[in-house]
Amino acid sequence: MRRLPTLSLVAIAQLSILTLTLPLASAAVAASCPAALSQLQQHQATAGETLETIAARYNLRPATLARFNGDLNLSSGAAVRVGQEIVIPPFDGQVVAVTAGSSWQTLAEQYNSRADLLFEINGCVSQVPSRVFIPGANRGISRTVTAANRDAIAPQLPGYPLSQPAAIQLSYGWQPHPSQDEVVFNSGLAFGVPVPTEVKAVGAGTVAFAGEREGYGQLLVINHEQGLQTRYANLNEISVSVGQSVSTGTTVGAVGADQPTYLYFEVRRNSPSGWIAQDPGEYLPALELR
Repeated sequence: MRRLPTLSLVAIAQLSILTLTLPLASAAVAASCPAALSQLQQHQATAGETLETIAARYNLRPATLARFNGDLNLSSGAAVRVGQEIVIPPFDGQVVAVTAGSSWQTLAEQYNSRADLLFEINGCVSQVPSRVFIPGANRGISRTVTAANRDAIAPQLPGYPLSQPAAIQLSYGWQPHPSQDEVVFNSGLAFGVPVPTEVKAVGAGTVAFAGEREGYGQLLVINHEQGLQTRYANLNEISVSVGQSVSTGTTVGAVGADQPTYLYFEVRRNSPSGWIAQDPGEYLPALELR
């Protein structure tokens, strides 16, 4: 068992700024929220390479490379000049210039995307930068799962993250910051925990990470089938280890000690852009009964 001090409600509210979209490794987790534009690579073309072969190598669409490299020969099958430096983005998308006064929500509406996705992919900054990365295969089309089709394909997580019901103190989505005059995006739920309480796995899966992470305190990550992942943060005990299989209702840790505290809980779904935060209410029927 590992026991650490718990975090305050204000600290929990800051978790949204530190969350990320890249897949979590089983042995370590990145401590920040990298912006897509900071992950650009350079590829030096070799003999016989074409726009199509280079795009396939990096799991991108040729149109994406064309948008990032205006001097490429766009003719199908045409060879790229040997030695040419090709800019490689981390995934399909485009860079757009942002007009003054834009918000993540207005950009999401403009490009048919999601505000939380744009927020995370562009470095988890509350102020929209002058240039942002818009993910998607084509202009205005997001490759993430939409609200319209999520209900038809979303798997359900049958459990509840605590051994007893708890009030939700911070909801998913854009919420007022508890101590500052601004709104922040909460990528999960904060459950108020008045007394020490066991933490339960909400579905069967495999432990992908168990340990401390900046901003999360003690964090437990469980990967489930069908591309789902759950995260349990601000724990003061972790009772499972990386690689261990768990079932729905398995006790995986505990939260709370001598004073009221919070469990921070996230549901994420794998996508071409990485692990993207989801509304837990879309996946946990038990939340409607609490």
